[in-house]
Amino acid sequence: MNIYVETYGCTANKSDERLLIGLMIQDGHQIVHSLNDADVLVLLTCTVIGTTEQRMLSRLKIFQKMKKKIIVTGCMPSVQADLITALAPNACLLPSQYIQYINDIIRGKTPAFVEMKKTMLPKQYDMVIAPIMIAEGCRLSCSYCITHYARGTLRSFPIQEIATDVCSAIKQGCKEIQLTAQDTASYGLDTGTHLGALLTSICALDGAFRVRIGMMNPATMQKNLGAILAAYQHHKVYKFLHLPVQSGDDDILQKMNRRYTVKDFTRLVQQARKTIPTFTLSTDVIIGFPTETEEQFDLTMDLLKKIKPDIINITRFSARPYTAAKKMKGRVPTHVVKERSRKATEICSKLSLEKNKEHLGKTYHVLVTEKGKYKTFTGRAENYKQVVLTEPVILGDYVSAKIIDAAPTYLFGKLI
Repeated sequence: MNIYVETYGCTANKSDERLLIGLMIQDGHQIVHSLNDADVLVLLTCTVIGTTEQRMLSRLKIFQKMKKKIIVTGCMPSVQADLITALAPNACLLPSQYIQYINDIIRGKTPAFVEMKKTMLPKQYDMVIAPIMIAEGCRLSCSYCITHYARGTLRSFPIQEIATDVCSAIKQGCKEIQLTAQDTASYGLDTGTHLGALLTSICALDGAFRVRIGMMNPATMQKNLGAILAAYQHHKVYKFLHLPVQSGDDDILQKMNRRYTVKDFTRLVQQARKTIPTFTLSTDVIIGFPTETEEQFDLTMDLLKKIKPDIINITRFSARPYTAAKKMKGRVPTHVVKERSRKATEICSKLSLEKNKEHLGKTYHVLVTEKGKYKTFTGRAENYKQVVLTEPVILGDYVSAKIIDAAPTYLFGKLI
């Protein structure tokens, strides 16, 4: 059959997409890139915030009009099946933890729905970048997070099996390995190992590749900080740390059930920068969490100005089903949240531009990963800074580039 796949959301969903496609191709199906050419439509969903949920429902309406077989997977089937079936009553629902049964669903069979590890199964890659899941679920229970309910509690995959998956991706031509989980720092807390051990094993593999480590919760990063930072020093690991703070106020962090304080977060950043001064730091903040005052918002902005992250992802609070935060009183008015978000965006853009200007005149060994707009190419420096190149290069190559200009979200490089 001809299968059309549309994917949204985090790197974990992109990893699931590679597994879906690998399994379907192994079963003799053809992947097509147009709804019109397909016999079966697969929607890999995300529901992390309300606007994303609405985007999923909008796409589902379009799928439904095609009058073809629809399979909905990703996070929504586990937590919002009613929203899906209200729009597409005949859609097949495939929760993310059972995605390995995709071929049974295509054939119209009812699978056993017994969860299996996602490692050691066929995965198809068609880019330089390979998203690889190292664990499913999360041990934490942040009060605003619906993903915890969608993907369940933490299940870490065996180190050797992850390494085998990495080897498979490298053989398919991948050069950037993106290790992903809901919280990569939680890896191994359920099996007696840790992220540092996994990174050491992966970096020992043959091949010219780089490893990007996905988001870490400060609360779990603290548990194996020494081993994680030691592994970061390997030349194959991007000097990139995604460490969401979410708020600069301890009372709000407690209501979020983040399990760390502002002091904890600040100490982690200082230790990381002391160990590897070239770190690119990415963080996230939520604007307008229930009961957030103007003073608490200002504390968040003050923390960002003090820490000076390279990348700051701003999200307006979105009340999600089943979460504790949805039931909290003290909702911040929408117009106030919008104004705070506007202020935060302005401040963060300036901070990011200032950080990027520090790289002017420096030379980096850039891995070319994607084609950009207007005949440009984009790649990643050793610190995972995005570098835009206007000269012709080849995807997957390493090139030396001098940074000649900077924007808030990327650098401009010239080949040398």
